[in-house]
Amino acid sequence: MTGSRGYSVLELVVVLAVMTVLAAIVVPKIGAFKANNDTHDLSSALSVAKLRGASNFTQARLFVDLAGGTHRVEWWQKTGVPGWVAASGLTPLSSGDGFAFGMVGTPPPDTQAAISQAPACLDNAGNPIGATACVVFNSRGVPIDATGAPTNNDALYVTDGKSVGAVTVSAAGLISVWTTPMSAAPTWAHK
Repeated sequence: MTGSRGYSVLELVVVLAVMTVLAAIVVPKIGAFKANNDTHDLSSALSVAKLRGASNFTQARLFVDLAGGTHRVEWWQKTGVPGWVAASGLTPLSSGDGFAFGMVGTPPPDTQAAISQAPACLDNAGNPIGATACVVFNSRGVPIDATGAPTNNDALYVTDGKSVGAVTVSAAGLISVWTTPMSAAPTWAHK
């Protein structure tokens, strides 16, 4: 029977060094994917809200809890007791991300006149709900304001402290995803 050999300390150190280098390359990329995923999740949720309104022949919205870092799709129930009904559960942002635009001072090109989150959500009685933002669609998939008029002012901003992602909705209902490094002079890139 021949002797079985184990690994030498030198071989283990080399393997550990290679794994450390690979981890140093991969871990920062995972963080970038998290922030990017949040804006794409918001874009998908906005698409669902737009379709929900059309399929139910009513208004639908993406309800965003700015302080809690969550969002959900809701639709306006016209029968029975009228009011907003949750069509999905709460979806949280990735750990470390938040609804904000930090020092970024201008919105993506050809979107809003001034950078801001979408308007506050309204409760069933039409009163603003603090620390919220809502993008509301009518039954034709057009974003509307509190008076029911089409709007071009809806946007949601997410940051991870290094970059800012934006999801904008045009008056025609086109949903766009943007990103920029965190700076006072942003360089928005359409994704």
